[in-house]
Amino acid sequence: MFTLLGADEIKLPTHEIHLTGQQHFEESDLQDALGVTTPGFFQFWKDDTPRIKDKLIPSLRPSLKSFYESEGFYDANFTIQETNTTIFVTISENEPVRVRDINLSCDYNISSLVTMKKGDIFRAETFIEIKSKIIAQLLKEGYCSYDLDTKAYVDLDLHTVDLRYILRKGGICTFGKLTTSGLETIDEDVIRSRIKAKEGERYSTDRIQDTSNRLYGLDAFDSVLINVDRKFYNVVPVDITFTEMEKPYHLEAGAGYDTYVGMRVLGEITKHNFLGDAQRLSFKTSLSQREQLVMVTYFKPALMDILGYNTDLGGRLGYSNLEFDGFKEEKTFVRAYLEHEEGRVTLRAGVALEDIIITELNLAPGTELSQAVTEGNFPLLYPYVDFLYDARDSKLNPKYGYYLSAYAEFGLSYDEEASVYLKTLFEGRIIHTFSDLTLAAVGKVGIVDVSTQNGLPESKYFFGGGAYSNRAYGFRELGVILSPTEDSIYGASSMANLSLEADYPVWGDVYGAIFTDNTMLTDESYNFKGEIISAVGVGARYMTPIGPFKLDVGFNVNDFSQYGISFQIGQSF
Repeated sequence: MFTLLGADEIKLPTHEIHLTGQQHFEESDLQDALGVTTPGFFQFWKDDTPRIKDKLIPSLRPSLKSFYESEGFYDANFTIQETNTTIFVTISENEPVRVRDINLSCDYNISSLVTMKKGDIFRAETFIEIKSKIIAQLLKEGYCSYDLDTKAYVDLDLHTVDLRYILRKGGICTFGKLTTSGLETIDEDVIRSRIKAKEGERYSTDRIQDTSNRLYGLDAFDSVLINVDRKFYNVVPVDITFTEMEKPYHLEAGAGYDTYVGMRVLGEITKHNFLGDAQRLSFKTSLSQREQLVMVTYFKPALMDILGYNTDLGGRLGYSNLEFDGFKEEKTFVRAYLEHEEGRVTLRAGVALEDIIITELNLAPGTELSQAVTEGNFPLLYPYVDFLYDARDSKLNPKYGYYLSAYAEFGLSYDEEASVYLKTLFEGRIIHTFSDLTLAAVGKVGIVDVSTQNGLPESKYFFGGGAYSNRAYGFRELGVILSPTEDSIYGASSMANLSLEADYPVWGDVYGAIFTDNTMLTDESYNFKGEIISAVGVGARYMTPIGPFKLDVGFNVNDFSQYGISFQIGQSF
């Protein structure tokens, strides 16, 4: 079938429709319930007269009656007048049914879940939602054998309703034996390493959801169906049916603009379930004027069991060539790590080998730098450990919770002589939402301690700027800070950064934001008495299924001519 762009739309016969008399509802809510069409916000050039298709006119009265009864107005009356071109609807809402009494007879506290109060207008939808929330809470806490009876006794003469909730929570349920089907190239030990609904553990829908997320996170299945419908004396067996991925190759390619490296092209090819057991191998390349990157990564889940903890193996091998302000870093690297994830905790420990070449880079053709960095070749060998505790309610767009992380690497750097160094970075985030207002704070502290001067490549030190640092500057544009308006090209031995942000919905899925970023970068280890560059700014967030698309504009509070524009997908907190 072919569709001609620009062809006239098929127009069905319609009538204008006008609603009057409503007091408790917006006209737009009634229009949505009745199927009335109006042009969207971005169709401002179209006639904004509300219209209803002629085929919907016969169902107009029952639709109105159904809507009002669902909202607690059982005595609402409607007068409908029709001309050749227009429908006039006059609404008499009359007295609604209100909650007179709420009686709870429960051995489990559900008072916070019963959101209807005495005097509220009775909404059938809210009554049903409350029951669903009670059941969801019981299952979340392990009570799968509950006995719940909810009743709404409506008196249409008195326009009142009495609510009754009778609940016996029953005994605590546990997960039973795991059975799997559909596995062809993946060992069941790999599956068990991702199972949170373990035999003997207390039943919880959160554990079931976590299990599903972790199994899909292996990127080896087209479908994962978890069945917990069977129950034997408060024991719930877990039956999982898998469909392994039919098309294991995944290719990504594209071009775009990055606020730091500018225009770039990138491509990545991944082989899922590489050689079976949900292993993964990928090749990635990214090219731009300021950065060239080639990297191969490998991941093997459930490599070994260490003291009862399932441990994954990962590694990467690559080459990068990246320009900073004033110097260039050319790096060849290889690293391998072991990782364990349990609940909110992720622990990764590994070892890395890097060969870094630092070259002075003129800021403009034919000019000499007034400051210079230490050039040379720096082979590095270091073990590292990365710990995080994620208690946020969502990774994509958190509204509540907190996040803690700590990173440390301790190694050797060789230039003309060997240097021992320690690099640490700590981060904390806290997020809380009051009604629709989301407030967030993100703090970071980092230290580089090296045994000899100029013993580390400049790129190993701390730099500021970008969406996760100071948004008045581009990514890694800030070196050691000399004053509230001036910085250098040198990396910092000590770093502190505090960002505060407030997000609030302004229209539909669009949120507005205000923020402040405050950055300290000093050239001495453990020195947190340096100058601070502070930024303020505004931003917009558009909520998408994969997280918010963010656009931020930040300004240096002491020099508004210094500003930065950053955009990303996902929250920075």
